[in-house]
Amino acid sequence: MHSFLSPTQEALVSNPPRRIFTRQRRALSSRERQAAAKHASLHLYKLKHRIPHHANVAIYYDDFGELPTQPILNWCLCLGLQPFLPVVGSRGKHDKKLMFAPIYQYHLRNIATYTHRLGMQQPQSRKLIAASQLDIIFCPLVAADKQGNRMGMGGGYYDATLAHSHHFGLTKPLKIGWCYDFQVIEQLARQSWDVPLDALITPSRIRWF
Repeated sequence: MHSFLSPTQEALVSNPPRRIFTRQRRALSSRERQAAAKHASLHLYKLKHRIPHHANVAIYYDDFGELPTQPILNWCLCLGLQPFLPVVGSRGKHDKKLMFAPIYQYHLRNIATYTHRLGMQQPQSRKLIAASQLDIIFCPLVAADKQGNRMGMGGGYYDATLAHSHHFGLTKPLKIGWCYDFQVIEQLARQSWDVPLDALITPSRIRWF
């Protein structure tokens, strides 16, 4: 069950600075990152019974020290799922709703990309789909709490993209966080526009909300 705080309760919750988590992520060695991702990937099989065959699954580039996402791509390819990557600003720079480009490579590093003005890598593809056509969307995050609330990078792109499905209580796409264990804290303040996660996968476990 998701946590919905009253205005009084929200005032009592103070989110830690994002830099605490981003610095800790960047301090990890490549070996440590890959080992953590391998452990987290062992929980992916628990998603299989919740999605259709040949499901559409959105992942993302781990450009900023995030838990590596290549193992999610490996999982998709192993099960015959169609992976996608997010594209920002395909309908104008002021539109925060993400679109998603299909992946046809076995390795994220082999995908033709360009650098967006915000600093992230984006695929060079004109064949895009909307979030409503996805079955799973793995959401990047800086921190998450034990009730499924998520702290993103502050741009609001994923919240804007998923606002419609959350508002109408749709079960698709399944919203999943993917992060290190140290990024999970007891409680985050939740704003009215925040879209909570359905599940959270870390190297140690999977949490359902």
